[in-house]
Amino acid sequence: MLLQLVGRVAYFYSILLMVYALLSWFPGGYQSGIGRFLAKICEPYIRLFERLPLRFGGIDFTILASILVLNLAVQGLERIIVWIILSVY
Repeated sequence: MLLQLVGRVAYFYSILLMVYALLSWFPGGYQSGIGRFLAKICEPYIRLFERLPLRFGGIDFTILASILVLNLAVQGLERIIVWIILSVY
């Protein structure tokens, strides 16, 4: 149950990150109500990756990298949870 919760929260947050990235295609997307809401949720995490050189040829891969790291962290956390559960029983 805990594994499912962790996976679903990460999946939902990944979707929010993708929607936030898609807002850049629309003029004024970040200034809309949904844009401001997503900025409050997504920007603190995305800022962790802004120092890395993730812009190539005018394309910013920051959000892609943040989603990749999130998914890798969740997989690692799930393995740790399984290991703990198996160690207890």
